[in-house]
Amino acid sequence: MFQEVQKAYEQRDIEALDALAVPRYRELNRDSSFKSVLMLSCNKIKHLEKIDTLEADAIILNLEDGVSREEKPLALALCAIYLSKHAKCEKKLIVRVNALDEGGYEEITYLNQFMPDAIRVPKIKNAKEIETVLALLNDDIELHLSIETALAWHNLNQLAISKRVKAFYLGALDLFADMKLSQALITPNNPTMQYILAHFLMTCKAMGVKPVSFVFQEYQNILLFQEWLTLEKSMGYDAKGCLSPQQASMVNEFFMDEEAEINRAQVIVKLFEMYRDEGITGFTDEEYGFIDEPIYKGALAFLQKYKY
Repeated sequence: MFQEVQKAYEQRDIEALDALAVPRYRELNRDSSFKSVLMLSCNKIKHLEKIDTLEADAIILNLEDGVSREEKPLALALCAIYLSKHAKCEKKLIVRVNALDEGGYEEITYLNQFMPDAIRVPKIKNAKEIETVLALLNDDIELHLSIETALAWHNLNQLAISKRVKAFYLGALDLFADMKLSQALITPNNPTMQYILAHFLMTCKAMGVKPVSFVFQEYQNILLFQEWLTLEKSMGYDAKGCLSPQQASMVNEFFMDEEAEINRAQVIVKLFEMYRDEGITGFTDEEYGFIDEPIYKGALAFLQKYKY
């Protein structure tokens, strides 16, 4: 980011940071094929500066858990600055606001002017709450929901009340706690956990909503993470929340549909070369989102890797 942002950040000068967040129109990333969803706390500028280099398909710009109450204003300002400095991004940028009764409504109102690709609302309970969010949220911004309360689970098949509701995220730890179930049950072989994964997946699919499996907190336990990925892929999942870049890389590898990815790369190459002949080297495709020369080169490299 820019030098003045770093200086204001070091001084924790919220007013100075707010002044650097300039509302602008963004070319929204509407790609729904994301696999890895990496959580980054917005109160840490070093995390935001690394986003462009990360392999994750989608980034959760997190304002909620992991950000102390004292630093939430700082996180919100840095989130707005990041969005204002990135008119387009090949990664899907999703802001996880705080719970609606803990500042979420106010954060959504503020963020509308910076146009994230999606807003993710935690601790949702029922369709009435979703109606209030949709009435407030800019019509072009997707709405994603965290399913992590007993009421949300009970009302699961009633929450996709609009086509703007695009994705559900399973919050296993909070869901088990709210249901007064031991978190020790959250293991790959536990039948209750397998039922929750299966029910969540099938309900989302039936409603046309993208299901994103839960974040595995023990990010250094690679072997157990592989077990979860193996189970989830066998069930039909194609997206999972991540806490580390290594987890994101593993998710991308496990959930890659080689045939679909080859087809995607071929289409991107064809589209880019067609537009390039007309003097256009950056454009938005309805299915594949924003395409420019770096994305084109990435598609070429992918095809070369698989000898296409």
